[in-house]
Amino acid sequence: MSAANEATGSKGLGFVVRALQHRNFRLFFSGQLISLVGTWMQQVAISWLVYRLTNSPFLLGIVVFSGQIPTFLLAPFAGVLADRWNRHRILVITQTLSMVQAFVLAVLVLTGRVEVWHIIVLAVVIGVINSFDIPTRQSFFIHMIEKREDLGNAIALNSSLVNSARFLGPSIAGVLIAAAGEGVCILINAISYIAVIAALLMMRIQPEKKEPKRHHVLRELKEGFDYAYGFPPIRTLLFLISLISLAGSPYSVLMPVFARDILHGGPHTLGFLMASAGIGALTGTVYLASRSTVRGLGKVIVLATATLSAGIIAFSLSRYTALSMFFIFFAGFGMMVDMASCNTILQTIVDDTLRGRVMSFYTMSFMGMAPFGSLLAGYAASRIGAPDTLVIGGSCCFVGAILFARNLPKLKEHIRPIYAKKGI
Repeated sequence: MSAANEATGSKGLGFVVRALQHRNFRLFFSGQLISLVGTWMQQVAISWLVYRLTNSPFLLGIVVFSGQIPTFLLAPFAGVLADRWNRHRILVITQTLSMVQAFVLAVLVLTGRVEVWHIIVLAVVIGVINSFDIPTRQSFFIHMIEKREDLGNAIALNSSLVNSARFLGPSIAGVLIAAAGEGVCILINAISYIAVIAALLMMRIQPEKKEPKRHHVLRELKEGFDYAYGFPPIRTLLFLISLISLAGSPYSVLMPVFARDILHGGPHTLGFLMASAGIGALTGTVYLASRSTVRGLGKVIVLATATLSAGIIAFSLSRYTALSMFFIFFAGFGMMVDMASCNTILQTIVDDTLRGRVMSFYTMSFMGMAPFGSLLAGYAASRIGAPDTLVIGGSCCFVGAILFARNLPKLKEHIRPIYAKKGI
């Protein structure tokens, strides 16, 4: 990019996808594109399967809780291991185990032997695997990008990838579930893991220089905790992410309830709703990828949280499919801009020696708090109904936006010296 373009913050296509010039990230991006479509197909299939078998919003919450609670419990320890061990090797192992889990679930569903307890047990299994995979993957970005200034763009592109899959996966799943059943979607997901495993094996990774660790795991965990929660910007971002995951993200758990009971649709309606949220999230990540700097993301987070809140509340009040798709678009937009912006700031300001541990706390806040939100949402929906449950969750997110906005000037004072030191 020329100096003139750099000065004006050019937002051409080459600038938006600049992280793809790095070979390792390009391989990762390609493998994930295939694998994540399968992942979203399986998520939709499992949600519909559980609700079809049980007619229980509470059990929907239980299944999601079972799949995510291991992340809350294990992610901090996984972060310590990510700082100690070879991250590339960890990812190859976790992706292989994820593939095995998906094949087992596919066999149970396709043979008609699946029961809810099978789904819960296998959800716990994938939750344990993800508790090691996600923080390791987040801290692995630094090894795929040679130019540190492209790190934020890589995170945004990865988020856009997740949400492209979030659009494609549910759309395909809605059609396949109606035509062939849930088992086919899960089988496709199992096969799709081959792509990301192959991409990981093809990477050329420089040997990681890990200093010998003589401290106990718990001591290193405490060191990471003291650093993360002792530094106001990191602490505030983690608290906001926790709130959004607890109160905002459960809208996706209750989506089958809205699709069938509120909007009186079928699997295709569920696919349309989730795809609309995915398009919104994709739009948000394209916006973030087009930004030329991480500066100003604090204000973006405030606006995104408010947008998420408004989208959830409006969605909960809608009784028309088209309107619901419109409102859930903004919920998806706000959610992903929030998470990707917080991730980018954290990755930019964190000390490299503590990166794995800090990103494990990010994972615990993002994925680890979600099961409590799912459980509470499932219980509340069974008591007061799904619409009122989302109104409460959306209102909590709005309060979070106000509190973050009030603290933003103080946070900037802490972050500015770090940005100045890094030349941002």
